[in-house]
Amino acid sequence: WIDCLAADLPELPDAKRYRFITDFNLSAYDASVLTAETQNASYFEKVAKGRDGKVAANWVINELFGRMKKDDVTIANCPVTPGQLGGIIDLISSEEISGKIAKDLFEIVYTEGGSPADIVKSRGMKQVTDTDAIESIVDQIITDNPTQVEKAKLNPKLAGWFVGQVIKATGGKANPQVVNAIVAAKLAP
Repeated sequence: WIDCLAADLPELPDAKRYRFITDFNLSAYDASVLTAETQNASYFEKVAKGRDGKVAANWVINELFGRMKKDDVTIANCPVTPGQLGGIIDLISSEEISGKIAKDLFEIVYTEGGSPADIVKSRGMKQVTDTDAIESIVDQIITDNPTQVEKAKLNPKLAGWFVGQVIKATGGKANPQVVNAIVAAKLAP
């Protein structure tokens, strides 16, 4: 009889916090923020289902809660559904979009609604991962900046300037890891 009653009780906040720490590999602080209110915890669990818990927590706490606080909105009337936020995270995980593009996409979904994947497709927000396309941009920037090339060969830390120029030339769409690898190879002494 007591076991039946216990089974019907909702999960207590401390138990949920502990479960978030163990199941989703969250810090105690993140777990506390997410379990402070039942609706927030429920929202997070929907976003995190089948995804990296830490990434989901970062997006829910930093981007979503940050924007909601700015607009004085509660989770009950939040314009972004767990499915939409999960869709943004999926696009990052599949490397279709970068973190920078994801923040722009979040803003669009928050203000206008819609499917993240459809928005990326219709607005041409997909990240450029085509190494040939990126390489030709790197080659052009190297050709146009011989003085910078000499400086970067003497001080490899200056290669970041080239990476920045490529990212700028692609409107923030070039995959930063791919750009770094190509720039490093081209500037190797």
